[in-house]
Amino acid sequence: MTFGRSGAASVVLNVGGARYSLSRELLKDFPLRRVSRLHGCRSERDVLEVCDDYDRERNEYFFDRHSEAFGFILLYVRGHGKLRFAPRMCELSFYNEMIYWGLEGAHLEYCCQRRLDDRMSDTYTFYSADEPGVLGRDEARPGGAEAAPSRRWLERMRRTFEEPTSSLAAQILASVSVVFVIVSMVVLCASTLPDWRNAAADNRSLDDRSRIIEAICIGWFTAECIVRFIVSKNKCEFVKRPLNIIDLLAITPYYISVLMTVFTGENSQLQRAGVTLRVLRMMRIFWVIKLARHFIGLQTLGLTLKRCYREMVMLLVFICVAMAIFSALSQLLEHGLDLETSNKDFTSIPAACWWVIISMTTVGYGDMYPITVPGRILGGVCVVSGIVLLALPITFIYHSFVQCYHELKFRSARYSRSLSAEFLN
Repeated sequence: MTFGRSGAASVVLNVGGARYSLSRELLKDFPLRRVSRLHGCRSERDVLEVCDDYDRERNEYFFDRHSEAFGFILLYVRGHGKLRFAPRMCELSFYNEMIYWGLEGAHLEYCCQRRLDDRMSDTYTFYSADEPGVLGRDEARPGGAEAAPSRRWLERMRRTFEEPTSSLAAQILASVSVVFVIVSMVVLCASTLPDWRNAAADNRSLDDRSRIIEAICIGWFTAECIVRFIVSKNKCEFVKRPLNIIDLLAITPYYISVLMTVFTGENSQLQRAGVTLRVLRMMRIFWVIKLARHFIGLQTLGLTLKRCYREMVMLLVFICVAMAIFSALSQLLEHGLDLETSNKDFTSIPAACWWVIISMTTVGYGDMYPITVPGRILGGVCVVSGIVLLALPITFIYHSFVQCYHELKFRSARYSRSLSAEFLN
């Protein structure tokens, strides 16, 4: 540490009146991000951007924060137990202290996470670490004042394209994008109608107009994707996001089909190329998933599936195990015991798997069914077992869905409030 009283082997942290003495080496790799930032300070001005006051004579750094909350956090980072809420302290206040020192909600014990989620739901509060103002003024970095205008402009552009409710311009942009998605889907669906194909074959201008509309929609989606990539904070993280991957899958087939048409021609004798073109054109259905950017319901579904992948895998394992057992038994009872009066629909275990899956999910197409008494009894057990197995993980998925919905709704409400302030100004 280059700043501070020369020759001092330790520094003193004064948090709300409680003093802690730390060595300089320990300060360098301290688990709390705000404390470790003191090691890189070069001047008193840098120090005051991290803490509230500094005493050069005592080499003491003062933080005007809750001392009891910092004591609990300090015990956690030292490895003495797990992080729980301080007694007689508001959950939101303690969480605000955690964010200030550089921790997240994931560091809390599971029971405390549930308490925090319930409290946020009751008070319509949702914290985000990347929001300006949550961490406070002292999260600024040295030299940040010069780059602040450009960062604010990039952040405003990013929110305009990523958050449909963040501003009036973002809402207009989202509405235009939704209109393009709807138009492209209508054209795609209409192009599969027999009357449309016959009319397009007789009238070349109709097919040309549909191609022009398709090109305009693709141009809009491409420009939107490029701008969002340019203004993104982390380019690698941008490419890895599922919605961005879906955008790429929806846009790329059009350019591939155009290139294939250019190189092979419209009336190409390469039948495989023709099939490939039809498949690529049908991949435009992925554009529907772009609506997830503008509707909380689809975002909630995606976030729930992401958080409940363990429960989904468990549900899949339950179904696969039950399918293996019931398909083997049904094949034995319906076909394996009496070959003369056997059920021809259950000639093999893979064939019986189809009957098991539609029975466990209570769909029951009726295309195949057991005819023997033992087979029908087994069918009843299969249906009841399917209801029970499917219901077991549903509770966890439901609670996660509700939590994700509240988080996204609060986030949207927060941006709507900022939109109202912007409109009034």
